[in-house]
Amino acid sequence: MLVSQSGNYPISNLSRININSQLSSPNNIVPMVVEQSGMGERAFDIYSRLLRERIIFLGTPIDDAVANSIVAQLLFLDAEDSEKDIQLYINSPGGSVYAGMAIYDTIQQIRPDVVTICFGLAASMGAFLLTAGTAGKRMSLPDSRIMIHQPLGGAQGQAIDIEIQAREILYVKAKLNQLLSQHTGQPLERIEADTERDFFMSAEEAKNYGLIDQVISRQNLPTAGENVTILK
Repeated sequence: MLVSQSGNYPISNLSRININSQLSSPNNIVPMVVEQSGMGERAFDIYSRLLRERIIFLGTPIDDAVANSIVAQLLFLDAEDSEKDIQLYINSPGGSVYAGMAIYDTIQQIRPDVVTICFGLAASMGAFLLTAGTAGKRMSLPDSRIMIHQPLGGAQGQAIDIEIQAREILYVKAKLNQLLSQHTGQPLERIEADTERDFFMSAEEAKNYGLIDQVISRQNLPTAGENVTILK
């Protein structure tokens, strides 16, 4: 988790891992896909093309702009077809708790099942969103890493301002722990203990913990546009 260097510190849930900044923005290099039809050729950026297949990528730290984009895509796909699964691929070190909760609440409110798939790293709020997918449809590639921990925040200024921020971060911490317990099936006491510090897991360990339901391989990778069978 990272802390802002000045002003009132926003509550964040970000991995301390050194992530290459060149990977943090999909706009650095965006492949284009050209399709031919009777109307001629049309060019799409790869993310727009995948959106047509009901695939959304979360491949950056989570901030308000990223959350707004993910939420908009989820709402669009919900309006387009309320019965087909949405696949959310996650490779994220985490980020703003408030931005992440906007994505979380949208996942819970829309009608389609949301299949969450970890590739690379799902840490902090990234791991929280991974486990927020539809029960039985939360997955990870075999060599991914998953990490949970408590949120971080801070404040400066008058004593009352610091007290207000302290109360807020304690509320957020308790809320996240409660939801993690709900989605994983782990006792709240264990969640509270495990999130006191960075708690790393392999894909198989995350499955045993209840964060995900399946470690996927090439043979059982979800097919775009098809609904995934819920694992019991």
